[in-house]
Amino acid sequence: MPSAAMASPNTPAAGGFLIALGAIVGAGVGLSMGETTSGFLIGTAIGIVLSLVIWWRGRR
Repeated sequence: MPSAAMASPNTPAAGGFLIALGAIVGAGVGLSMGETTSGFLIGTAIGIVLSLVIWWRGRR
């Protein structure tokens, strides 16, 4: 018996990975520049924006 997620032809894309990746990469870049917190926050913000773009495009 198929699950409810398999029955739906239009499953939403997950963008949470981009938030986590942005935070990790941003912290790494910030660490190399001596501004770990700023890099973390900027990377997280970029990840959130990309996730929102994926969510917005998935609503169509």
